[in-house]
Amino acid sequence: MSRTQEKIIQTTSKIYTGIDVGKNQLDVFIHPSNIRLQVPNNKKAIEGLTKKLLQKGVHIVALEATGKYHCLAHSMMHEAGIAVAVINPFRSRQFANSMGMLAKTDTIDAQSLARFAERMEPSSTPPPDKYSKALHELHTARRQVSDEVADLKRQLHTAEHPVAARQIRARIAMGERHKAVLEKEIQGVISAHSELRNKFEILTSIPGIGRITAAILLADLTELGQANAKEIAALVGVAPMNWDSGKKRGNRMIRGGRKCVRNALYMCAVSCIGRSDSLGRTYQNLTQRGKFPKVALTAVMRKLVILANSLITENRKWQEKSPC
Repeated sequence: MSRTQEKIIQTTSKIYTGIDVGKNQLDVFIHPSNIRLQVPNNKKAIEGLTKKLLQKGVHIVALEATGKYHCLAHSMMHEAGIAVAVINPFRSRQFANSMGMLAKTDTIDAQSLARFAERMEPSSTPPPDKYSKALHELHTARRQVSDEVADLKRQLHTAEHPVAARQIRARIAMGERHKAVLEKEIQGVISAHSELRNKFEILTSIPGIGRITAAILLADLTELGQANAKEIAALVGVAPMNWDSGKKRGNRMIRGGRKCVRNALYMCAVSCIGRSDSLGRTYQNLTQRGKFPKVALTAVMRKLVILANSLITENRKWQEKSPC
């Protein structure tokens, strides 16, 4: 053990754990005691791991978002009273690079997650309730079907052989049927949960936000009503970021965020630009001042998501104020 590691162990009173999640296995690193574990990704093994972490008094567990494979460990540890932070994989990889941990193995990833938790002190991430989880799963399935139908329609334009064209049309029709079933099920989940139903009614009261976009926001932006304006804009990826160095002042730009939410808001913003309400006036004022149309559209998207966040926080529907 190096002197640096000894110093860290002496000065660090809190215990942090990083877990690299795989389909069949969890690689665990407990810091600062440098304990490495490997356990199967199943209920029985996670129960044993949870007991061990509770005995050691772990301050927080950091694990990467990995589709559905992290969900079991996340929910079981949360229910046992352990604080669990679900980390964006890109963010944890960037942190590992900054620490000089350029190699990538499951053990190294677990170690970098534990160090990330120590340095960044991320907030605990509560697991989604069953309604939010079902809504997200259904919306993901709908998005995949929609993308497939769009690809098939592009293929149909170039298909010359009648058999190929006939099969493509049949697959498009089947995709449209599946999409309709999924949309009906999404509406059923929303209607069955009073809180989701209330949020849905608030979102659809906003000009430009239709039923599909409202469902996307509820499925993929669960932080609505729990974050401030800057945080919600950054989560979606419509917050302008500085790009300055020394005396240079670069153009502000957007980056990161949740692409599916941003794509949905983009279409909403396009439908708002010709309106005479505050959203339409935002676009018109910016373009008249010389801003590029894309910049003005991004501003409308940002205004839309901040407005949605504020209305859900205040638990009220949208109302257009009379211009002063």
